[in-house]
Amino acid sequence: MATKKDYYEILGVSRNATPEEIKKAYRKLALQYHPDRHPPEKKKWAEEKFKEISEAYEVLMDPEKRRLYDMYGHEGVQPHFREGGFTWQDFTHFDDLRDIFRGTGFESLFEDLFETFGIRTTGARRRTVRRETQVRGEDIRITIPLTLEEIAKGARKKVRLTRYERCTECGGTGSKSGQRSTCTTCGGTGMIQTRSRMFMFDMVRTVTCPDCEGRGWTIFDPCPVCHGTGRVKKTTMIEIEIPRGIKEGQYFTLRGQGHAGPWGGPHGDLFVMIQEKPHPVFRRKGDDLEMDLEIPYSVAVLGGKVEVRDLFGRKLTFRVAPGTQSHTVYRLKGKGMPRLEGGQGDLYVRVIIHVPKKVSGEYRKLLEELRKYEDGRASSNDASVKNRFKEVFGSG
Repeated sequence: MATKKDYYEILGVSRNATPEEIKKAYRKLALQYHPDRHPPEKKKWAEEKFKEISEAYEVLMDPEKRRLYDMYGHEGVQPHFREGGFTWQDFTHFDDLRDIFRGTGFESLFEDLFETFGIRTTGARRRTVRRETQVRGEDIRITIPLTLEEIAKGARKKVRLTRYERCTECGGTGSKSGQRSTCTTCGGTGMIQTRSRMFMFDMVRTVTCPDCEGRGWTIFDPCPVCHGTGRVKKTTMIEIEIPRGIKEGQYFTLRGQGHAGPWGGPHGDLFVMIQEKPHPVFRRKGDDLEMDLEIPYSVAVLGGKVEVRDLFGRKLTFRVAPGTQSHTVYRLKGKGMPRLEGGQGDLYVRVIIHVPKKVSGEYRKLLEELRKYEDGRASSNDASVKNRFKEVFGSG
């Protein structure tokens, strides 16, 4: 067996060389031995030289590997190479190679290789770990229509859900016997590695195991009820408590009320969206309510008390100022929607002067007299007009 050359000799540096000197030497040799800078008959030789200087660079640029090499030689660093000998999967300085070949026309080739084969360029070594077998179930989203009264008071609603539940026949394992076998293809990791040669690298690509689909285990006797999935579809009724004051478009989450995960995995969540039903009287604006109220002309002119009912049916009274114009808005503080954090919004009442479509009898006669009064044909001190106006329309 041929004796390996000394790493310091390969790079042409002294044993006391600084990292900067080692990096400078490697840069010079990497440019020199790049295979594409040699004729076809010397490409193989250049690839081997390039790999040789990269192995030396990997060891001497790592303080721990260099310490072991100085103490024990090649045998000291051999355990740090995953296959007992250096491969490109052990190289952690691809960022340095990118910098070296920047502007030479080879940079894009390195980028493509790193991306295609998943070679890390951060210096971190990949580790093979066993795949997590717990697969979480999917979330469910539903919309519940509610009246303003239900939102204001809070409500409890029964909802019918069709969702995946854990199979009781196999206990969610998906196996008739309840047993699983470690996947022989990936050894339980859920991933396999494929090797290929491209350019001057021995590339290793990690992909999902096709036999176990990344789970790391297989089932040899699928449950006849769930067909090996560990879950079955069922319809169930659940009761949902709606918090008071929630708004249109808001949602709240019920943890663990979604689909059961396959093969015994945990349930997903249930997201409950709120939809407000249109109200015949009130319009909601955040925590406030708006409503329209028709008032007689006499009340608008003379002023007076008017009465409304809030969302809960309670009687509210407020005074309209004399000379109020149609569509004037009055604010009733604290009479709106309850807030999630406590308190209530306001109620805004828009008063609209009522105009009858048809009038007759005494009503018409009084309006004719009122017209004279408004046109200046009657005395402004005509008490009879004022009194009759109050009698028919009411002063509030």
